[in-house]
Amino acid sequence: MNGFSRSETAATNQVSDGADEQRPGRTPATAIYHDIARIVERMHRRFLDVVRVELGRVGIDDISPVQVLMLMNIGTEELSVRDLMERGYYLGSNASYNLKQLVETGYVDRAPSLRDRRSARLRLSEKGMNLCGELRRLEATQADALIRTDDDNADFDTTYRTLRRLERAWSDIIRYDERDFD
Repeated sequence: MNGFSRSETAATNQVSDGADEQRPGRTPATAIYHDIARIVERMHRRFLDVVRVELGRVGIDDISPVQVLMLMNIGTEELSVRDLMERGYYLGSNASYNLKQLVETGYVDRAPSLRDRRSARLRLSEKGMNLCGELRRLEATQADALIRTDDDNADFDTTYRTLRRLERAWSDIIRYDERDFD
C-alpha cells in the first residue's frame, strides 16, 4: 500500500486521470484547484506526523507537534500573543492552551509587556531554543535528501512560489471579498 487511504488515492487519481474534466463547467485547472486544499490539509497532517517522529527520535515527549510549530513561529523573536496568533493563524482558545503548556514545560518564557501590562510577551527559553535548533538540523537533513539536483531545486522553488501565491489569493478573498460565505 502507498500510505494513502482509498479516498485519498481516488482523489489523486481523479485529478490525474481527467475524470473531473468530464463534468460540465469543470476544467482541468478547476479540478486541480479544488483538490489543492485537500492536498495541503493532508500534507499538514503528514508534516505533524513527521514532527512527532522527529520528537521521538530526539527523546522529547512533553510537547506536541502543534506546540513545536508554535515554537518555530516564535523563533528568535519576542512576540506578543496576538502577533503569534496572527503569524501562525491560531485560534484563541487553542493558542492559549498550547502557550500555557509551553510555559509550564519550560519551552517558552512569558512576561508582561512593559508598555501594556494586560499584554504578554513571549520568547523561547533556552530549552525551546535548543529544541528548535535540533529540529532545524533535522529539517536540513530532510531537505538535503529531497533536493539532490538543480531540477529538484527548481521544482521546490516553483512549488514554494505557487503555494505562496495561493496563500495570498486566499487571504485576499478573506480580506477583500464582499460576498458572505456563511
